[in-house]
Amino acid sequence: MGSLTPVKEETSPTVVHSVQKMSLLNISGEHYEEEEERPQAPIVASYNDRIRPLLDTVDSLRHLKIMQEGIQLPTIVVVGDQSSGKSSVLESLAGISLPRGQVVPTDEEHIADAINLATEEIAGKGKGISNSPLTLVVKKMAVPDLTMVDLPGITRVPVHGQPEDIYEQISNIIMEFITPEESIILNVLSASVDFSTCESIRMSQRVDKTGQRTLAVVTKADRSPEGLLEKVTADDVNIGLGYVCVRNRIGDETYEEAREEEAKLFETNPQLSKINKSMVGIPVLAEKLVKIQATIIVKCLPEIVRKINDKLSANIEDLNKLPKHLNSVAEAMTTFMHILGSAKESLRKIILQGEFDEYPDSAEMHCTARLAEMLNQYSTDLQSKKYVDNDPKKNFLLDEMKVLEESKSIGLPRFLPRAAFLTLLQQKVTDVSMIPFEFVDKIWSYLGDVVVSVLLRHCDNYPQLLSCTRRAAKNLIDKKHQQSIEWVKDMVEMEKLTDYTCNPEYMASCNKLMSHQDEFIKIVNGLGTSWNIQIDGFGLINVGHLHGKGSVVDAFDVKMRMTAYWDIVLRRMVDNMALHLTFSIQNLVKKEMQTEIIDELIGPQGNSLERSWRSLLPLLKSGRSWRKASSCSRSPRTLLPTSWTGLSTISIETEDVGVRLICLSCEP
Repeated sequence: MGSLTPVKEETSPTVVHSVQKMSLLNISGEHYEEEEERPQAPIVASYNDRIRPLLDTVDSLRHLKIMQEGIQLPTIVVVGDQSSGKSSVLESLAGISLPRGQVVPTDEEHIADAINLATEEIAGKGKGISNSPLTLVVKKMAVPDLTMVDLPGITRVPVHGQPEDIYEQISNIIMEFITPEESIILNVLSASVDFSTCESIRMSQRVDKTGQRTLAVVTKADRSPEGLLEKVTADDVNIGLGYVCVRNRIGDETYEEAREEEAKLFETNPQLSKINKSMVGIPVLAEKLVKIQATIIVKCLPEIVRKINDKLSANIEDLNKLPKHLNSVAEAMTTFMHILGSAKESLRKIILQGEFDEYPDSAEMHCTARLAEMLNQYSTDLQSKKYVDNDPKKNFLLDEMKVLEESKSIGLPRFLPRAAFLTLLQQKVTDVSMIPFEFVDKIWSYLGDVVVSVLLRHCDNYPQLLSCTRRAAKNLIDKKHQQSIEWVKDMVEMEKLTDYTCNPEYMASCNKLMSHQDEFIKIVNGLGTSWNIQIDGFGLINVGHLHGKGSVVDAFDVKMRMTAYWDIVLRRMVDNMALHLTFSIQNLVKKEMQTEIIDELIGPQGNSLERSWRSLLPLLKSGRSWRKASSCSRSPRTLLPTSWTGLSTISIETEDVGVRLICLSCEP
């Protein structure tokens, strides 16, 4: 006798689970003695008690619904075209009759009725299908230890009561189950058809091109013996695990009588007797299935264990991120300091050390790389202002000559007035002065987003901290931004104030540029072959507009000295900015952030955090899990209900922090 348990899941259709009566216990000799008094089924001899623990392990995992976690289990999947004899094969293996629209023996009739009732409950009273499973557990003496998934027979033409897309529905279900590498495909074929035209063969070939996961069962061998030997030996459809030819049970035959007739058929039929005995009979099929099933389980089990451990570790990690049950302000303070320490460590890794393992796929959180990119762009922007003249070639030396003219005084000739140099320097610094201000705006806006994102991520499970933490982070970033603004102001004013460098590159560059002075004077005086001169850093310049004008030599001297010095100024503005930012960011992460947030939450009187936590303590003591509400239609002052019967939204306000929570477990 058997027992039927309909189970509504979301992952598999009808599952036929056939086990021995004593399979849940350790097998011993006395169990086999009991079997001698009962009718023998096809595979008593092939049963190996070493297989049972493997099957028990996989079945336990299946009952735990581990496949819903994305971990595939080794499975024998039975597919076949409609009327291919699939149900007869399963009946012969399990030793029971399954419903197919005909009368079944009286002692098994209740099984078929129960299956029909469960099918109607799941798929309706029509002839539709459902991917919700119907699990049949057969505990019977002397049947093979097998777990198989029986899928609907493939049909192309819908019959009365079936949806028009019945073929697509069935195909989708079949492909879902035969695609995983852990699935063994038991393809049931009728001996009367051309195997290459069978839809089940085409489907299995799409996912198992080499056939290494496919075993073919050829049914109705007694009805179409002609040419069967050639079909199974030629293997035109590439069945890697081989063929097994069987005879279906006919009429009221018992399973023992059916096996006797099957053995006689393959012994005496002139055509079928030529087929190798390792390829015929239900006992051979059962033995092959048990061995294949054991092999695939042994092969897959280590990987399954690894995936389970990975999943378990991930779930434990997620669990540890959930808020702990807090019972006092002291515990709240301890938790708060732990959150702050974790956030500080994350910022240290991503901003100071360039480690982004916490944000592998978020490029914006790879801070050292983004900061380097922004600094390089800042340098490029400054260099693009290297020559502030509208057209330095066309207006060559005109600005310098004008400034020299306005800076002259009573004194010896050919002494360059320092005021002229400083005036030109101040003009150039003023022209680029907005670039560093724009840069620090961009830098601190980016760092603000990063700091707030990291802090909120670590506070996500503690909504009572979110608003205060966000406010503290914003205040700190604003403060650091203002400090950088003041520093840039000082830097710009210092560059305007004086002309100084000890960088030896200044003299080297200046001397190189001044080496063109003699040639320049010669051309300006009209003694050259043309009015053009090639000067390093300027290119080819036409100086004809300078012919006959005074102070040209002094203007050339000032221009070359300024060009050499301006390179030093621009590099200094980049270097100093890099040092300033590095120093500011390091202080932010290592010192100022923690102090600022503590001051914000605890306050000058030292009781803001306590008031906030005391307001929330009744909720924390309730043992419920909370998360921040994304939206709420209730008024902001909702009284805490004494009991909940559904999802509840609660708003709580204190003097320092407004908190909106959603209760995730709302039982009274």
